[in-house]
Amino acid sequence: MVTIHDTELKEGIHEAIEKAKALSKPILVSEVKKINEIDPLLFFHAGQARYEGERFFWKEDSGNEVFVGMGICGQIQSDQAADRFFLVKKEWEALLQDMVIYNSYSNKGTGPLLFGGFSFDPNKEKTKLWSKFSHSLFHLPLFTYSIVDGEAFLTTNVICTQHDDLSLYKKIEANRQAILTDLPSGLPARSNTLLKDEEINPEAWMETVESVVNDMMNGLYQKVVLAREERLAFSQQISIEDVLGNLLSRQKNSFIFAFEASGDCFIGATPERLVKKEGKTLFSACLAGSIRRGVTEDEDQELGKELLQDPKNTVEHHYVVEMITAAMKETCESVSIPDKPVLMKLKDIQHLYTPVTGTAKHDTSLLSLVERLHPTPALGGVPTESAIKVIREREELDRGFYAAPIGWLDYRGDGEFAVALRSGLIQGDEASIFAGCGVVQHSEPLSEYEETKIKFRPMRSALGGMKQ
Repeated sequence: MVTIHDTELKEGIHEAIEKAKALSKPILVSEVKKINEIDPLLFFHAGQARYEGERFFWKEDSGNEVFVGMGICGQIQSDQAADRFFLVKKEWEALLQDMVIYNSYSNKGTGPLLFGGFSFDPNKEKTKLWSKFSHSLFHLPLFTYSIVDGEAFLTTNVICTQHDDLSLYKKIEANRQAILTDLPSGLPARSNTLLKDEEINPEAWMETVESVVNDMMNGLYQKVVLAREERLAFSQQISIEDVLGNLLSRQKNSFIFAFEASGDCFIGATPERLVKKEGKTLFSACLAGSIRRGVTEDEDQELGKELLQDPKNTVEHHYVVEMITAAMKETCESVSIPDKPVLMKLKDIQHLYTPVTGTAKHDTSLLSLVERLHPTPALGGVPTESAIKVIREREELDRGFYAAPIGWLDYRGDGEFAVALRSGLIQGDEASIFAGCGVVQHSEPLSEYEETKIKFRPMRSALGGMKQ
């Protein structure tokens, strides 16, 4: 059991209410307390009864940072296509203005933290599949549990208005203590039975691949990333905790995320960082080109060697390196990038990988860089505008948040976004999972189809839709 004593929250709420009266606007209060470490998955589960549909989970690839949020203290959402990144930045800054904060720790991810993401293409018609997610959707949680470099913290956020009184404190404090007191010792045992597995028009998808390759023969564009969907139905409601637990144990070197919105949950384990900001230091990654893992160590090494030497995959990777390098040079005082890619080996697949670091210019914000980098050629194509037009008009799938930026930013301006790959959308006892591949002039439809099957494996496995 974790108990928080000597809280400053009551004092902060009183101050915020007085500010709200004086300024005639809502005021954010944020209090950070260092606490004993809790299993983040158990903390996530502890919010199920009170805050199901209002939770998020984030683990960065190294495992040094884990954030779990529950409850919605504030929300930024919009279906506006133009200036959507700027809009989120502007609303976040407005929410932070005049806030009352008690945070004596310098650790990132403590204090007010906004979590969410953007759709892949706000100009494509939205389908019923993604009806719960706005094109821009971010939550400021009521409670955020953070593990940063081995230390654990709990941030409590409250928005006070001029009409509130100190009864608000009693309500928040009661909910907080209930969450910390009711932490389970473990997760209930469950087993899902896959009832139905539907590939959404695979033949039509391969025909689209073939037609895009023909366009490339005529020089219309160099690369287009085409994605497709599988729909899985299970015997009972899918447990988000079970899926998260499977992803955490099987995809240890990936970014693990879950983002609930009005009962649906977007969840996945992506290997690809879009951008991370720590003060003036920026980190990005070029990830494109892939091949399966080998059954034996020798086979795995041979496949890796084949990937490093394969013309189709090295061309794909080069497109990404060129684009990300150009974006970083525009926004950074200096940029460092290796001459050659290396292999990133995951459980089911290996990729060509090139890390990029830079020192940000003074006016570079995290969201401005997210806007500049999305979509990379690894998710859209080359040239970008032509590829996005092809995807918008000829790809059957409504990508929603798939292949788009998902992540967090804090009140200091730091944060991290990943590209939401190897992911799925859970809706009760059903789930859609997504995978895509880069189509270039030498692509073969059947080969690209088989590549997407490999990329479906992490989510199929985590959901319980395939044998280990």
